[in-house]
Amino acid sequence: MSARLRASGAWREGDPMGRRHLVEVGPLTLERGGELPKVRVAYETWGRLAPDGGNAVLVLHALTGDSHVIGAVEPGHPTPGWWDLLVGPGRAVDTDRWFVVAPNVLGGCQGTTGPSSPAPDGRPWASRFPALTIRDQVEVERRLADHLGIEAWALAVGGSMGGMRVLEWAVGHPDRVRSIAALAVSATATADQIALQTIQLHAVRSDRHFLGGDYLLDWADDPYAPGPHTGLALARRLAHWSYRSREEFHLRFGRAAQQGEDPFSGGRFAVESYLDHHGTKLVRRFDAASYVVLTDAMNTHDVGRGRGGIHAALDRYRGCGPVLVAGVDSDRLYPLEEQHALAHLLGVPGERASVIRSPHGHDAFLIEHRQVGRLLTDLLRRLPSR
Repeated sequence: MSARLRASGAWREGDPMGRRHLVEVGPLTLERGGELPKVRVAYETWGRLAPDGGNAVLVLHALTGDSHVIGAVEPGHPTPGWWDLLVGPGRAVDTDRWFVVAPNVLGGCQGTTGPSSPAPDGRPWASRFPALTIRDQVEVERRLADHLGIEAWALAVGGSMGGMRVLEWAVGHPDRVRSIAALAVSATATADQIALQTIQLHAVRSDRHFLGGDYLLDWADDPYAPGPHTGLALARRLAHWSYRSREEFHLRFGRAAQQGEDPFSGGRFAVESYLDHHGTKLVRRFDAASYVVLTDAMNTHDVGRGRGGIHAALDRYRGCGPVLVAGVDSDRLYPLEEQHALAHLLGVPGERASVIRSPHGHDAFLIEHRQVGRLLTDLLRRLPSR
């Protein structure tokens, strides 16, 4: 890793605002204990809210996403919009009709309160930042909806970690979501997912520069202080492997050597170079402590916790509005059978999930814009008129 990498890729006070808005939503008592005395949400919007507030769409990002759903790389936004081809004028979620809201998640690192944010003493929360759950994150989003004057979302849509929050919206606030689209997700985190994600947590925490998250204290004074680059990049390599499919790796890379390198003599395979690239990319734009907090929250995902189990919990949304559950046929992280089970529990007609056919694995919900767009267009057409 380059010595000139910033210790954290987090947005911080004084950085360009970009397209984000910031709003304070008050103190928050957390499900796993503790409290955040003040919570700020960063969010972006597109389109115009109708006078009756009935055209609002909530778009929820995955683990390392943010509020920048649409738009180019620009000051304040280190990455381009992650759903540029799905949301916007004339797109599946047409911002000439719909008012789209995308918040950065609680615990994130792009403006919403997280480990890199100032604590009451003015220093970053760092290791003092408390443990979160998906329900804590949705409570913050609910307060954002109140702030914006949105009584009910016409649609809540998200994939992976965003899909977890969609399900929590449906179960926890069924009167505030007129339709839902949960993509590449399951009703609970499975043992397989927890195992893979726990290894990623160990990779970050074992980096000698992580210091339990307190590298952020040095980062606050010097952006180029040592950071846990090695651990975060290793975690990302493992995660990205799980986001793509065996088929894609075989067809795209096979056993080919990276150009100009010989694996037999200590050089890299092409697939190894690809994973190295994605590890470095994440280090440049994300924060290791946020990665730990958010991954830990994903491990606690269980819509049935304290609600009589997943059957009773998901039954709260049956009949409340149109439902889309979609999975990817090559997804090894959230296998398609998990979406079929979810569709059954939510009473989807035919009790089967829609299938996104792709060699790209879990990431296909971000890549297969035409297929996902058709599914969202059909879902929005099924919304009852107001």
